[in-house]
Amino acid sequence: MTLTLPPQVTPRAFARLAEINAELGEVKALRVAVDGGGCSGFQYDITLDAPAPDDVVLKSEGSVVVIDPVSLPFLENAVIDFTEELIGARFVIENPNATSSCGCGTSFSM
Repeated sequence: MTLTLPPQVTPRAFARLAEINAELGEVKALRVAVDGGGCSGFQYDITLDAPAPDDVVLKSEGSVVVIDPVSLPFLENAVIDFTEELIGARFVIENPNATSSCGCGTSFSM
């Protein structure tokens, strides 16, 4: 059996998730998943959701990030962060497993 290491979540990403949950008035997990598609073969799907029983759960100071077991190998050793730039604010994933990615940053290949 091969152990897949979960991604790291930066304090900035956890803090932004806490702000989002405060604005919503409820606690939701940030779900990070990998789906087939996009212009490079795979794409990230980042949504607010409830944890499922088989999810990998990453917690910090009341904020929760979840990853389903199918997506986990694609995100091994990745870093989930939050960035604010002139083009907008968003959660981003720095994925060392990706061999290329598209300009939008949500699609990648391995």
